[in-house]
Amino acid sequence: MFEKSARWFGFIAMCLGMFMAILDIQIVVTSLPAISAALNIPADQMSWVQTAYLIAEVIAIPLTGFLTRCLSLRGLFLIALSVFLLASLGCAYSDGFESLIIARTIQGFSGGCLIPLVFSAVFLLFPENEQALATTIAGGLAVLAPTIGPTVGGYITETFDWSWLFLVNILPGVASLAVAAATAPREPPQYGLLSRLDWTGVVFLAIGLTCLELGLKDGPSDGWASVPVLSLLTVSALAAAGFVARSLTAASPIARLRLFRDRNFAIACGLSFLFGIGLFASVYLMSVFLGLVRGHTPLDIGLTMLVTGAAQLATAPFAVQLERRIDPRILSGLGFAGFAIGLGMSGFQTTATDFDEMFWPQIVRGISIMFCLLPPTRLALGLLRSEDIPDGSALFNLMRNLGGAIGIALVDTVLWQRAPHHAAALGERVLDRDPEAAEFVGVPLEMVPADSAALSPEMMSFVRPMFEKAGLVMAVNEAWLLIAGLTALGLVLLPAGRAMKPDGTATTGH
Repeated sequence: MFEKSARWFGFIAMCLGMFMAILDIQIVVTSLPAISAALNIPADQMSWVQTAYLIAEVIAIPLTGFLTRCLSLRGLFLIALSVFLLASLGCAYSDGFESLIIARTIQGFSGGCLIPLVFSAVFLLFPENEQALATTIAGGLAVLAPTIGPTVGGYITETFDWSWLFLVNILPGVASLAVAAATAPREPPQYGLLSRLDWTGVVFLAIGLTCLELGLKDGPSDGWASVPVLSLLTVSALAAAGFVARSLTAASPIARLRLFRDRNFAIACGLSFLFGIGLFASVYLMSVFLGLVRGHTPLDIGLTMLVTGAAQLATAPFAVQLERRIDPRILSGLGFAGFAIGLGMSGFQTTATDFDEMFWPQIVRGISIMFCLLPPTRLALGLLRSEDIPDGSALFNLMRNLGGAIGIALVDTVLWQRAPHHAAALGERVLDRDPEAAEFVGVPLEMVPADSAALSPEMMSFVRPMFEKAGLVMAVNEAWLLIAGLTALGLVLLPAGRAMKPDGTATTGH
């Protein structure tokens, strides 16, 4: 009994470390202006506070499987969390742009190791009958963190100094370290593997993912056909090809890409990618709409978005019970169908849409989220050999993060390119005295002269922001419908998967 309790205590401590690593992405988003003002960082460089973290994180995730084999599950967690906490202190006490970016890069790399570690622990530490609950705890915290991040960040920024965005990690992090050190199972490390690390593969991986992230970041604003963006994406593709070749031929590969030969694992990674698109893009879209259209403060935005988290937490106990009894393909199908519907429900907003109109779409998405994460996790890792689980978890989580990066880039592209078009089209329709367009924009038709030449400069300066805001709303709606359609593609993948029994075994030969 003591051993079982210790195992759970150690696992929950690991989940806490993972939660902080994911929270640290979103907690900073709404507070970038405060950091910029405090450290005198130019506005055009401020996005690097996020970009540095995300690039380092996405490079660390696929390396986690190899590092787990070298250092053991417990050893890597203790090292990664210790470095994460030291980097958090470095961020809090940064005195300028360079020191902050260095600390954020180290924080992102160490935090990236913590995410797949926890999902590996689910299948390495627990028997079949306890894995559903463990997956629910890990998965719930993994998707709750992006939801409450803006709320926590807004509250800290409005109540305390910006440095507390990072100092808030210290006390729970130290507690997590102490508990994990005392209770996590000990396994002998294999330090000899470090000498066999495929450094060529590491270089290909770092270049490929860095260029991809930078290309996705700059593509929406600079244009996907611009020379810098095309160059970044081309280098990324070439480096990815080199990484794949090295991973398939190296004696000790960084990532075991052969796992994609397993049909269920490959399908689950596809689901993870599509879920990442919907999850990260939905959080981003809500922040954009509530901030730019409704003019809410960071704290108000976070409080509105808590509805998704509340629905998610309320659904978790039912998800645990169903996950123990039903084929994960069926539950995944229900989850992706519900999540796509919830995303699509937000595709009909107006300039007046606020908490009440956003309530039910968030409820539907929140209920569906657990079924988009838990069953695909079992589909991905439930049939793997124990020695393959760390690599499988790393690849599975990497796909979700890449989906998130691509989803946000797609959303930004729609907003940048479609909003001005919609604003101009609405202007023409209102000048043609279209009552539907005038109502959407919020301009009374009696204010619109019959002759557009009669519009005074004062009138133009008054109505132009209204057309721009309405155009942005229409672009946001198109983005919602786009990511809803992409998420629904998960339903196309599922029929190709092998059926699995509730105990996690295949109904046919493995």
